[in-house]
Amino acid sequence: MSDHVLGRRLQWATISWNAVEVFVTIGLGLAARSLALIAFGLDSLIEVFASLVVLWHMGDTDDDAQTSRDQMARRLVALAFGLLAASLLVASARTLWIGTEPDSSPLAIGYLSATAVVMFTLARLKKRIGARLGSEPFQAEASMTFLDGFLATGILGALVLNTTLGWWWADPVAAAVVGLVAASEAREGFTSDRSARPGSNGEGGHRLDV
Repeated sequence: MSDHVLGRRLQWATISWNAVEVFVTIGLGLAARSLALIAFGLDSLIEVFASLVVLWHMGDTDDDAQTSRDQMARRLVALAFGLLAASLLVASARTLWIGTEPDSSPLAIGYLSATAVVMFTLARLKKRIGARLGSEPFQAEASMTFLDGFLATGILGALVLNTTLGWWWADPVAAAVVGLVAASEAREGFTSDRSARPGSNGEGGHRLDV
């Protein structure tokens, strides 16, 4: 199987998992009054978007259009990081301000445990394929998948702390930390795009390591 075909399959696997994840986590978040879970569902929507962008980028195109396609893909993935950061920071700030205490959710704990394993595995595989394909947008999206796994782990820890110790504030704090990381990745993505433009003095884009 070629790297190109495997890369497309990994993207479709990510899309399929995250499409289900949107409904599961938002539903569990509403039931448990957990804005971090709802934010995670929004993150899943953005991950689906980023994967679709990479699939579009992998489409056949002539050499003259490739540079323009690369730049557009980098901008779209960076924009997705920015939207993720905004959604997480707004949700966490609102929760801390209102002081809403989420309920315990054993189902969410179990689901996020599985999600973390799946996302970290997909991110590692996509990073390797992206390196072999020489695709910066593919590798940037792999970093977003890794961030998704990191977010799942952080929210999982927050749910466990809330269940065992009653630390309700751990829920929004976990979302805020990942939001700041996402904001940093968005900034790096836009910086990479400017450096990669013809005539710029930069040395190329910054690679997001998983």
